[in-house]
Amino acid sequence: MSRLVLATRNEHKVYELQQILGDLVDELGLDIIGASAFPGVPDVPETEVTFAGNARLKAVALAAATGLPAVADDSGLAVEVLGGCPGVFSARWSGTRAGVDAPRAAKDRANLDLLLEQLADVPDEHRRAAFVCAAVLALPDGTVHGVEGRVEGTLQRAPRGSNGFGYDPLFVPLGDTRTMAEHSDQEKNAISHRGNAFRALLPVLRAALSPSGS
Repeated sequence: MSRLVLATRNEHKVYELQQILGDLVDELGLDIIGASAFPGVPDVPETEVTFAGNARLKAVALAAATGLPAVADDSGLAVEVLGGCPGVFSARWSGTRAGVDAPRAAKDRANLDLLLEQLADVPDEHRRAAFVCAAVLALPDGTVHGVEGRVEGTLQRAPRGSNGFGYDPLFVPLGDTRTMAEHSDQEKNAISHRGNAFRALLPVLRAALSPSGS
């Protein structure tokens, strides 16, 4: 059985990747595990200024520490009229507004509220945005492969939906009328930036992890 370690201690993200890569999991007998399986491995600070840079940092460090193929991703929201911001700062856009030790939901809401304030006077036709995800596979021998996934959309003036986090309640994918937070998990995985990124990584994973190496 091939083992692949994912650079997160969030079991929901591990489950999400297992669903997205379901066919490959069955085909290769792939066992996807989270970084929490290696308690001695420290978290890697996201010090780069691009999604790809942060994903590479985490994947390379985890592969070196565990001796296993490692996948990491970094993602966020890029708003057109803000020049691509919040970008890599999406998860901490509001700084300490919610409090340093506030739970994730409170920080998400503070980020969302600040973004709404910043876009309050922006007309609907200029509220274009994209969710962007960079995914990187790093092998113990130092080989690194990276891909990017995107989903384009627009931002609403008030949050809608409860099946999501971060900016999901504001973001409506192009061609839809529902926010990402109004989609089911299965619907979201089919169109999301993370789903698109990991599906783009599939051929690389198959080549790197299959017993024949092809």
